[in-house]
Amino acid sequence: MQLHELKSPKGSRKKKRIIGRGKGSGRGKTSGRGENGARSRTGRWNLASSEGGQMPLIRRLPKVGFRSKRPILNQVVSLDGLNKFDNDAVVDIVSLKALGLINSIHKPVKILGNGEIEKSLFIKIKSVSKTAKEKIEKAGGKIEVLEKVSKKEKKTPKK
Repeated sequence: MQLHELKSPKGSRKKKRIIGRGKGSGRGKTSGRGENGARSRTGRWNLASSEGGQMPLIRRLPKVGFRSKRPILNQVVSLDGLNKFDNDAVVDIVSLKALGLINSIHKPVKILGNGEIEKSLFIKIKSVSKTAKEKIEKAGGKIEVLEKVSKKEKKTPKK
C-alpha cells in the first residue's frame, strides 16, 4: 500500500451541509433560520441573557460593594525577613529589593510585626506597624520614618 492509496474510514468525514442555495436543496430561502427579524440575521442578540420580558437577573440582584480602580496595595515585609540583613545594617527600599523581600521599589512598603527580630537594624522606610516598631526598638534597632509626599507637593509650580 502506498501513500496515495490510503483512505479514511467510512463515516469519519461528514459532508458539510450547504444552505441558502435554492428551494431544491431543502435549505433555501431562509436557510433554516425561520422567518424575518433579528434572529434571522447575523450578529443576533445573546439568547442566554434574554428572559422574555421578565426583569433580567442582573437587574433583580442588589448592587453590592465597591472596587477602586487604583487601590493602594502595600508590599508587606515581616520581621522574619529582616533577619537576612547583617547586624547594624541600613534597611531601605533599595536594600529590600536587593534581597528579594519586595518586588518593586515604586510601590509602597510596610513592615509588619509578624515573627521576631534578633538583629539591631537602622530602618529608613515610610510606614511601620506599631508592633513592628516596638520589636525593632526592643532588639536595639532604630527607625526613621520617611515623610509621605502628598500629590500637591509633588507638582512643581509652572513659571
